[in-house]
Amino acid sequence: MIEALLLGIIQGLSEFIPISSTAHLTIAASLLGVIDPSKPEQWTAFMATIQLGTLVAVVAYFRGELLRMVTAFIQENLGSGRLPLSRQSADSRLTWYVALGTIPIVLVGLLAKDAIEGVFTKDLRVIAASLMLLAGVLWYVDRRATHAKTTATMTLMDALVIGLSQCLALVPGASRSGTTMTAALALGQTRESAARFSFLLSIPAILGAGVVQFLKVLEHLSWESGGPELLAATVAAGVSGYWSIAFLLGFLRSRTMNVFIVYRMVIGVALFVLVALSIVRPLP
Repeated sequence: MIEALLLGIIQGLSEFIPISSTAHLTIAASLLGVIDPSKPEQWTAFMATIQLGTLVAVVAYFRGELLRMVTAFIQENLGSGRLPLSRQSADSRLTWYVALGTIPIVLVGLLAKDAIEGVFTKDLRVIAASLMLLAGVLWYVDRRATHAKTTATMTLMDALVIGLSQCLALVPGASRSGTTMTAALALGQTRESAARFSFLLSIPAILGAGVVQFLKVLEHLSWESGGPELLAATVAAGVSGYWSIAFLLGFLRSRTMNVFIVYRMVIGVALFVLVALSIVRPLP
């Protein structure tokens, strides 16, 4: 139960902050010895399931904005009140952008399903390299970005580019929020706006992965066999996830990405050292 709560908290804290929840969960699980190398798909299913907690967190945090988006989308795209996209409100257009930005991750996720569930996504060396590589890219982009645009001035092409960048998060350690925020910053968005769109874009991605994986392992789950631990991890992920959203949006209103960039580099280097010293072992 203690391990489950710890993993849930790690999931919630790292899902929305650009430091890679997959990396932190896999590192923690490796140190705790809870990943079975012969059945890596079970760990993938566990991660996807507790992501449902972070899904509840992001929906709860943006509940007002989501209601406005859905209401505006229905009013301006269905029935007699239908309007061309160029004349639709910012809320309705944002719904279109989230939908468009989700298409790439759905297609790539289906095509790369076996690789995502395989050992490659648990390899600590891959995670370490990915953490460091994106740190460098994020540093360069954040330093040169104009920070002038918001979601209200986005275009369909912006949404597609950010959606394509989300596919890079399938590489462990890249970070879904990290890749999407980096793309949004490169397109000129403010840091807060980049984070906000990243969070909204996460909803269909987390919902799809979490529900599919949960249904996949549902027949193998029971309350007597790991049920309380899985529930505890999911609730912990939701609570810590809600807090991390509020923290990051407030943090980025007046600060740069530097602290996350440095953190990613430090963790990446430390992970390489731990693997080299055999303190943690890469999966075969």
